[in-house]
Amino acid sequence: MDLDPHQEPTTTRRHKCSACYQQFKKKEHLVDHMRVSYHSIHEPKCGVCNKHCRTLASVREHLTGPLPKRHCAEIFASRGCDLCLNILDSPNALRLHEELCRLSPAYHGNMTMCIVENYARAEMDVPSLSMGSNGNQDPEVVAMDCEMVGGGSDGSLDLCARVCLIDENENVIFHSYVKPIIPVTNFRFAFGNSFRFEITGITEDHLVDGMSLLEVNKKIEKILYNGESISRARLEGGKASILVGHDLDHDLDCLKMNYPLHLIRDTAQYRPLKRTNDSVGFSLKYLTQTYLGYEIQNGTHDPYEDCVAALRLYKRMRSQIHQTEFLMSNESNVTFHTRTINCFDPSRLKELVKMSPDDLLSMSVADYRCWCLDRRQNS
Repeated sequence: MDLDPHQEPTTTRRHKCSACYQQFKKKEHLVDHMRVSYHSIHEPKCGVCNKHCRTLASVREHLTGPLPKRHCAEIFASRGCDLCLNILDSPNALRLHEELCRLSPAYHGNMTMCIVENYARAEMDVPSLSMGSNGNQDPEVVAMDCEMVGGGSDGSLDLCARVCLIDENENVIFHSYVKPIIPVTNFRFAFGNSFRFEITGITEDHLVDGMSLLEVNKKIEKILYNGESISRARLEGGKASILVGHDLDHDLDCLKMNYPLHLIRDTAQYRPLKRTNDSVGFSLKYLTQTYLGYEIQNGTHDPYEDCVAALRLYKRMRSQIHQTEFLMSNESNVTFHTRTINCFDPSRLKELVKMSPDDLLSMSVADYRCWCLDRRQNS
């Protein structure tokens, strides 16, 4: 049969995901994609085309990578912030924004000279805690960092030798050197071309009068739990502080401590801050340079400096504003350390295929807990 030359060729209808713009031949395939992708309004996205990405690194690659989206890259080049990846209204607005977005390194100048001098002491008393935004004397957020030395025959066993805690205003609330429970065999020196320097800055003299690990644990728990029982803190709510840090699992393990998962904010494990493949985290040094705009860990590592960097990263992620129209009413109470309840159950397939891509996105819930929800809970 001859084809009508005036007849337009038939085209297969494509179903495009409203989040990542991936296209599918069948609506069932789009529904299955939504089931496994866990797209949500909390995902990082391009400020130009609104394409959702799993990580901020993916957004950066979309805007400035080897093969960027051309239109988005052109707009970002003139009005985009290299740190927070936001798009400003004009080049002049961008200049004003960058002055606030690029932070200065954290020095000990915001601590009293007494505290600076006590950095050489083995023990510091816990000062009275600063006023939290909830109006009581309990800090809502505490950042922690530990410095390790090496134990064991080859010095590869990490031993906590120094710990620092700061409040949300970057004030030191606890600092101590820690007496290792086994002999130190490696104080972690690094070697250059013709010199060596101390990565930890810790020597044997610092640890002679250090606090015992058990005593350090008690003081840290007193700060974090704020007088609340451990069993109560394991429930949502209560007075226990949010603990911020980088690679906190390692620090807590070396301290021989546990802390409720729903109160931990780890910049090494937070999905938007991970690499493009969403499986490995970046170093704190890289995250600070990339998202805060200054360098850390140049030479001797300072636990105060690392505490501040992790805290600032947390506050920057927490301050993100996400739309709220489609937020589930109970979203802020969901524990995201396990896979979220699947909204795209195969038994509802007939119902789901009738929904638009926008409706499918509106009902999708993230598989991680966005830190912006901390702000909503405290507001």
